This record gives sequence, structure tokens and C-alpha cells, in this order.
Amino acid sequence: MIALREHKVLVTGGNGFLGRHVVQALRQAGCEHVLAPRRAEYDLLREADIQRMLARHRPEVVLHLAAVVGGIGANRACPGSFLYQNLIMGSQLIETCRQFGVLKYLQVGTICSYPKFTPVPFQESTLWDGYPEETNAPYGLAKKLLVVQLQAYRAQYGFNGVNVLPVNLYGPGDNFDLQSSHVIPALIRKCLEAKERHERALTVWGTGTPTREFLYVEDAARGIVLAAARLESSDPINLGSGQEITIRDLVRLIAAKTGFDGKICFDPGQPDGQPRRCLDISRARQLLGYEPRVSLSEGLDRTIRWYLEQRRGAAVA
Repeated sequence: MIALREHKVLVTGGNGFLGRHVVQALRQAGCEHVLAPRRAEYDLLREADIQRMLARHRPEVVLHLAAVVGGIGANRACPGSFLYQNLIMGSQLIETCRQFGVLKYLQVGTICSYPKFTPVPFQESTLWDGYPEETNAPYGLAKKLLVVQLQAYRAQYGFNGVNVLPVNLYGPGDNFDLQSSHVIPALIRKCLEAKERHERALTVWGTGTPTREFLYVEDAARGIVLAAARLESSDPINLGSGQEITIRDLVRLIAAKTGFDGKICFDPGQPDGQPRRCLDISRARQLLGYEPRVSLSEGLDRTIRWYLEQRRGAAVA
């Protein structure tokens, strides 16, 4: 265990959706030296930029959150980019942090690394029991290889790298671009716009039968900070809420909260993605003292309220 407040912490992707909340959580934990470089300053796809970043800032703890992410549509459209960029960013950063003697390194992975058909709830021990769901397999496999790299580096070099696997995140600051967003922000936006246009029906991808688990972003940020301080094994650890909901029920819940009262139609010609997702978070509870605090209902209320405030602000501007 390390006292984060005593060290200089660098957060890649610290200006992104999850990153901003992690930076805030670090500061709330008493960390006074938190760095969040932007991609315009340092492109993590370039090894020279990583070396320049570490040489200039000399962080003692690195939290790697920077990633190329998106929903099913984005993963289907850009599988090569998702694999290459996530793999190269992470692999080069791990090696360079090792060279610079970084004290602690945390890698944020993804539950997309789990096999398509995984016993529910997902346990970390099943991570290698099959191939990931096809629509996001390139992304999931890139992140999965980084788990192996940190395990190998601990074995050979004693490099203190740890892995967390957060479930689907949502909350204020999320990406609401329909071309690249995940399911919750996409549904919030679609329901609100359908309501405003007085549409009587809304079409949603897939059959509505798959289940998903969602974690409010502030809970994820708190779990990441706990893992950075307390986790001392490179074996991955799940971060989630431990509760699942069908896409059909999720759509109905969001429709009710946004005031859309039209018909909800499902398009079975579009992919469902993984059949079920629900995590076993007992290791996080045991090793980190982690417990999610924000329910899905409350988190959706906060997210919808934030999005409406942003829209009103943009309209005034």
C-alpha cells in the first residue's frame, strides 16, 4: 500500500470523461501534485512523446486512463484503430514507465476482455476461458494483452503494475455523440430528442434481451484511486455495481425519466453484443474496501439533469 498524497501522480486521459472524475477523486484524497497532460502536448502513440512527458514531469505514480473507446457501432466501424491505438499507447507507456522507475502503475482495462459466454457474475478467474464478443473483440484483446504485460513485468522486473476492469460507465461529462457514444448517453439523447419532436416511436438496436451492468463514474473513480493505493497484485480486479438490467428495461427506465411516452421498437437486425454482463465484485470489496454508492436510478437522474443543463447552456451561448 502506498500513500498517494505523498507522491506526484500523472493521469493519462485526465481531461476525459472518466479522467476528470479520477483527478477530482485524487485531490479529494489529499493528493496535491496531480498532473493531467493533454494529447496535444504528448501523443501516447509516439514513444518519443512518452519519454519527453516522463522526463519533464517525473511522476512517481501513473494512472493510465487514456483510451480509444466507443459503443458497438464505433467498434464495428474502426476495429483496427481500436486495437492498434489502445495496444500501442498502453504497451509503450508501461515499458517507458519501467525504464523511468515509476513506483506504481495502474492500467484501466475493460470487461470487453471477458469471453463472450462467461458464467454470470463474471469472476476474474474466467478472463481466459474464451474469445471476447466479436463486435468489440479487437478492443478487448488489446486491453487484455496489457494485463499480461503487467503480469510479465512484475515477474521479470518487479514492476508494480496493477489492473482494474471497470464495467460500463456513465454519468455527468459522458459522450453524447450518437456516432460514438455508449448505450446510456445514446438512449438519453434519443429519448429527449424524440420527445421534443413529438415522435410516437423510438427504435433501439438489438432485441432488448441482453443484460448490462452500469457503474456511476464517481464510483468508478473512487475505486480506481483505492486500487492505486491498495492493490499489490497485477491480477485484474473487477469494478462494478454488481447489478444487471436488461436493455429493454433500461430503455423503459430512461424513457420514463426523460418523459418520452411513445412506443419503443427493437431492431433485431442490429447486433446485441454480449448476451449478459454482470460482475462479481467480491475481490474489490475484500482487497480495496470498495463499495458502490450511487444506484442506477439516482445516477440516471444526475446524468439526465447534467445533460439538460449542458444543452441549455449551449443554446444560450
